[in-house]
Amino acid sequence: MSKNLAIIFAGGSGVRMGAGKPKQFLEIDGRPIIIHTLDIFEDHPAIDEIYIACKADYISKLKKLVRRYDITKVKAIVPGGTTALGSAYNALQAAKANNEDDAIVLIHDGVRPCITNDLINEVIEETKAKGAAVTCTPLFETPVISKEGLVVEESPKRSYCYTAQAPQSFRLGDILDAHEETRKDNPDYTDIVDSCTLMRRLGRDVAIVKGPRSNIKVTTPEDLYIFKAMLEYKRTKDTFGVIGE
Repeated sequence: MSKNLAIIFAGGSGVRMGAGKPKQFLEIDGRPIIIHTLDIFEDHPAIDEIYIACKADYISKLKKLVRRYDITKVKAIVPGGTTALGSAYNALQAAKANNEDDAIVLIHDGVRPCITNDLINEVIEETKAKGAAVTCTPLFETPVISKEGLVVEESPKRSYCYTAQAPQSFRLGDILDAHEETRKDNPDYTDIVDSCTLMRRLGRDVAIVKGPRSNIKVTTPEDLYIFKAMLEYKRTKDTFGVIGE
């Protein structure tokens, strides 16, 4: 029986956060953001193994955190690449050493700590059925296209537009093949922003799983405040749930 694997990026530099350290190591509620994220995959019964790509200078720190917080499913922490896709490739290579090509890999941001168990389940099932899946949310604002950022050149129909998030999920062999094919003439993944784009550039289908808008990526100080508020809301909800029983 094939396994379900989580591939986690923890290679960001945190420049947009302006915190002086990679944002994944910022502590919220006494725990680093990366641990909030890892906890969800650690506790999910369908996830068998976790592989992490991390900035090389922080690997030792992350290993200590994984031990401290008892994240037992982590099988390897590898150096990240110069791009997010380069980091994914390194982690996928580590996963390949222990798994068959039909294993399902959920590629996820280390600073996207609000993923739900239901979303993980849906992504896994859609990948089993379709071979590849990307979490998306419908676009609620009006989209416009402008090549130079000066004037509106196009305004596509909003109902056709979605925002791609994570996890993005594939069969291990399929996503590694896509990387290898792309790296032959584009080793730096120029103009390819994520795994979904990588697959689509090669003409491969990727199914959409509609996820919650709460599945935010903590990138800016504003995102940090939203994440704190979401944790506070969860605490309040859990408390009232106990009181009401």
